[in-house]
Amino acid sequence: MKQQFNIKNEIDPLKSVILGRADANGVVPTAGQCYDPKSREHVLAGTYPKEADMVKEMAAFEQILKKYGVKVYRPELLKGVNQIFTRDIGFVIEDKFIKANILPDREAEFQAINPILADFDQSKIIQPSEDVHVEGGDVMPWHDFIFVGTYRRPDYPEYITARTNAAAVDFLQNLFPRKKVVPFDLKKSNTDPRENALHLDCVFQPVGNGKAIIHKAGFLDENQYNFLVDLFGKDNLFEITKDEMYQMFSNVFSISPEVVVSEENAHRLNRWLIAQGLTVETVPYQEIAKQEGLLRCSTLPLQRAR
Repeated sequence: MKQQFNIKNEIDPLKSVILGRADANGVVPTAGQCYDPKSREHVLAGTYPKEADMVKEMAAFEQILKKYGVKVYRPELLKGVNQIFTRDIGFVIEDKFIKANILPDREAEFQAINPILADFDQSKIIQPSEDVHVEGGDVMPWHDFIFVGTYRRPDYPEYITARTNAAAVDFLQNLFPRKKVVPFDLKKSNTDPRENALHLDCVFQPVGNGKAIIHKAGFLDENQYNFLVDLFGKDNLFEITKDEMYQMFSNVFSISPEVVVSEENAHRLNRWLIAQGLTVETVPYQEIAKQEGLLRCSTLPLQRAR
């Protein structure tokens, strides 16, 4: 019998997840080959992360996941391919796996997880039409809501950092008619990582105990930011600074309502999370963060407990 996908929110107890890998990333890209401004910044500065350092960081993360009994899958190895950010290539909502329409150069990354998906119900794997642009970092199932980071302005084609479009919002609403799909237009920059919200999880993420992390300046529309403030309550939100956003500190990952994994240098955030009654497991992930992604970005949850 095939396994079933099951993701209803960001925090239910995690059963299985695909964790990316960093052990055959290949040569350092040129600035022109970078998909995001933070990678470009580090290429130009000569500080692009070393493969061995990133492998150690991901191993530390995997150890924590397994500590809590999570089944951890890894993609097939593709030599010379960056396979760290599995969140980009697909996502699960309820019992459906949606294949992301990713940048064409990254199609091989999806092929590397096909052997994992083969164990699951194939009728539940959805391929959006070509006009639907969407990546998993922009999509957050949250009970009756689906939060979606977007960029819906006319200059969308000019931004390589704009990954999810208006057609994706309509697609998700049609696919999940009983849920309320809420779009959030995000600030974009091809050149300045401090002015770029690559995905929704770079500026917002819910955690356990009714709390959430947020960065107001990452939203183009203050009313959309205020929607989240009203939904969660101002006292339940931790506002990260622009530098903390640049460091990707909002990009934590919840193993359960009680346990969250966070970057070890996010000192102010981690103290707050602990004060909210959460168990915080910390890992070194600053080398991976140089590619404008952190813990949530490198995971693709398949099942959380019902």
